[in-house]
Amino acid sequence: MTSRIRSPLPWLGALLVLYLAAPIVAFLVRLTQGVAPAPGVQDALVTSLVTATISAAIIAILGIPLAYVLARSKGRLGTALTVFVALPLALPPLMSGILLLALVGPYTPLGRVFGGNLTDTPVGIVIAQTFVAAPFLVIAARGAFAGVDPELEDVARTLGHRGVSRFLHVALSGAWAGVQAGLILAWLRAFGEFGATVILAYHPYSLPVFTFVQFGSTGVPSTDLPMAVALAAALVVLAGVQLQGRRRRPRAIIPDATGPQAQRVIPLRFALQKRLGTFQLDLAYQAHTPRIALLGPSGSGKTLTLRLLAGITPADHADINAGGRAMQQLDPEERGIGYLPQRSALMPRRTVWDQVMFSIGADSALAAWWLQQLGIAGLTDRFADELSGGQQRRVALARALARHPSLVLLDEPFSALDAPLRHRLARDLRRLQRDTGLATVLVTHDPEEAALLADEIIVIASGVAIQQGSTADVFGHPASAAVAALIGVANTGTGVVHARGCVSCEGTVIEAPTDRLEPGTVVDWGLRAEDVSVHPNGAYLGKLVDAVDAGSVSEATVAIGSLQLSARGATRAWPRIGAPCRVDIPADAVMVWNVAATPAGGTAPQAGHSALAS
Repeated sequence: MTSRIRSPLPWLGALLVLYLAAPIVAFLVRLTQGVAPAPGVQDALVTSLVTATISAAIIAILGIPLAYVLARSKGRLGTALTVFVALPLALPPLMSGILLLALVGPYTPLGRVFGGNLTDTPVGIVIAQTFVAAPFLVIAARGAFAGVDPELEDVARTLGHRGVSRFLHVALSGAWAGVQAGLILAWLRAFGEFGATVILAYHPYSLPVFTFVQFGSTGVPSTDLPMAVALAAALVVLAGVQLQGRRRRPRAIIPDATGPQAQRVIPLRFALQKRLGTFQLDLAYQAHTPRIALLGPSGSGKTLTLRLLAGITPADHADINAGGRAMQQLDPEERGIGYLPQRSALMPRRTVWDQVMFSIGADSALAAWWLQQLGIAGLTDRFADELSGGQQRRVALARALARHPSLVLLDEPFSALDAPLRHRLARDLRRLQRDTGLATVLVTHDPEEAALLADEIIVIASGVAIQQGSTADVFGHPASAAVAALIGVANTGTGVVHARGCVSCEGTVIEAPTDRLEPGTVVDWGLRAEDVSVHPNGAYLGKLVDAVDAGSVSEATVAIGSLQLSARGATRAWPRIGAPCRVDIPADAVMVWNVAATPAGGTAPQAGHSALAS
């Protein structure tokens, strides 16, 4: 018989629950035997409730902003302040009371200013409670703020929200669960505070001090009533918070949809410089059409370029003109740019309708129109965590478009989606670009996506443009092997001109347009997979290494000597793997670049294969 091994974790947790519950159960059993009267318990309860609430309010007003600042502080000062704020947790409450006496006692300078009324008064109770309870809120809220994605605030800036608005509507909303937990802990700690209070404000009695006095005068039986009152008050607060924490789903009132008005689109012009550590971005471009793509590998500076255009990251030098406006001196909140980051960055605790209406100056009729165009008009009452990845991307795009932006920045808009959905959304976006004249800057590493959604392409690597121009020019005449690889040319490498019209590639000689290059010249070469075919009359004897049937297109790897090439085509009649085959490579399909004549990090000539070989 096979025994089932169960996890010990629930049982370990159950032991702690049992330990915490046992004293309470024992106390409740004792209550069934009768409760001794305790004159004055009502006044003590009111004192504790009022002072704990005042303390919690003071802690909230001062502690929540402090927690936010500490969460955003990365240096030593922030660490030191966090340790200092948490210090009362490490001190016995009695010692905290003695510390406070040194500050607000009746014979201190501050105490004399207030005529000794900072101790043995409700004010003294509030001072003691605030000192010992504040760290509970600050530490819990700091952790909650640290867990809020900073990109949410970046997006909010592009939507017109300034500092206080971002704090209230983004940071505090996103961290609310942790902040609320810290507030509850702070209130309960203040309500139950004894050690510091008994030193600083013995009178009037708070509930804990009253209970201590009862215990010292007549023993345990006289503490039953104040204990029961304290338990009941704590349970009411905790139960009320749990009921209040349930998420409410507001019903949105959607107006009639109205599409964007036709407008003359002024192409984007920019020159940007930014150094981050050892990385240097230096990029300038004058567009001639409204649709641009930034194509490059990871770490090339594509996302940084978008953030500089949006103003989220300050530039070392910037000259930006979008929609006919100079923007380099404007704050991100004033630029009127729509921004779609790599992650959708939807705001927490908001429905779809609230998301698209989140921007300052959002047009409700236009928002309704974009929801319709993007196929999500039926999702307006859903929250972000109730949406699929594709739906979240559509909502984020509608949010960026709902305020008549002069330019829309799209950072890898479909990278996290599955292939069919990515293709469908890209087609939808292309249709909207054409139908509305939408001006866009697209960041992508997918050459097919760039070709679909842009009329002009800037190919960047290591922070500089290595080719830029129309999509047709860049794809038709890549300026270097690096560009060729980035636009999807599957076969690239380095070789040597073998003779007039021939290049030696990894020991295999193939025909190529090298008429103006001397034998022995080191060259880079490129060859599209579509230009490599297995054909009975092919000029080269090779071997089929691998073949994949991808449905409408088949791909194969063929070897000509030591040179392996990718081939792509509609044929499925590949030989068996390992079998010899004839390979056809048109000479004019081979792209050749003179390594010595191609500027490092620059742009080589773009006038066709013969110019590339010059």
